[in-house]
Amino acid sequence: MGQLRDRMAADLQLAGYTESTAKKYLFHAHAFAKHFMRSPAEMGEPQVLEFVLHRVRDDGVGRSTQTQIRAALTFLYAKTLLRPIAVASLPVPKRRKRLPEILSKDEVARLISKTKSSKHRLLQMAMYSAGLRIHEACRLCAEHIDSQRGVLRVQSGKGQRDRFTLLSDVFLAELRAYWLEARPGPWLFPGPTNDVPITPSAVRKVFRKSVQLAGIKKQVSPHTLRHCFATHLIEAGTSITTVRVLMGHSQLRTTALYEHTSAEHIAKTKSPLDPPTAPRATPSS
Repeated sequence: MGQLRDRMAADLQLAGYTESTAKKYLFHAHAFAKHFMRSPAEMGEPQVLEFVLHRVRDDGVGRSTQTQIRAALTFLYAKTLLRPIAVASLPVPKRRKRLPEILSKDEVARLISKTKSSKHRLLQMAMYSAGLRIHEACRLCAEHIDSQRGVLRVQSGKGQRDRFTLLSDVFLAELRAYWLEARPGPWLFPGPTNDVPITPSAVRKVFRKSVQLAGIKKQVSPHTLRHCFATHLIEAGTSITTVRVLMGHSQLRTTALYEHTSAEHIAKTKSPLDPPTAPRATPSS
């Protein structure tokens, strides 16, 4: 794409997109140009629709990837090429409402205990205790820890929004011990060198190993720890509005999903088949 790629990259930076998102958008834009062997500036709506259909029908990409492709081409044409009409008819893929996999508190504790590296173990604790996304945990700095007020500040979270969330006493105690031992630089969880943060791919690799060692058979990822944070808070009686603030959700309906993943919340509701005075059956496992 040459100069057009450079223009799009600059527009993404000016718009405040994260480096990770910008890289994905540029990748899809390049794939679009490569598919037709033409510059996007020479193409329009027919080619956009044909390309997305090709990726869905022939390559079998999922809904999330289709959504990402749509967002990338929409930005390219609406912002960089100033031709929003070229993507105006691009359909929004219907979202499948799939409930996330949730670990029990015992499973979370077992997983963390099986993580041998103190850096990775503490990072997992941060994600679970504060409900952090993986990139938020990777980019934590000492200045984000406010021990006097008992809060953790998330800077430039999803949508470039800042927020405050919980600072666990257990996490804080472990963090202080880790600080004395590791003496990290500007990043609490550095990468190969102290001047760069750890990468999400490195976190995922260690997480998969910990899952195996913990004997967990569920299909989980580091993001599962964030899901567990919200679900376990709701099970403990925390209001959904409070959980929404801690998670950084822009809409309450996003947070409401976790009411459906809370086994204890569901178990407290009596089935209409049971008489009002019937005792609750005790689960065998």
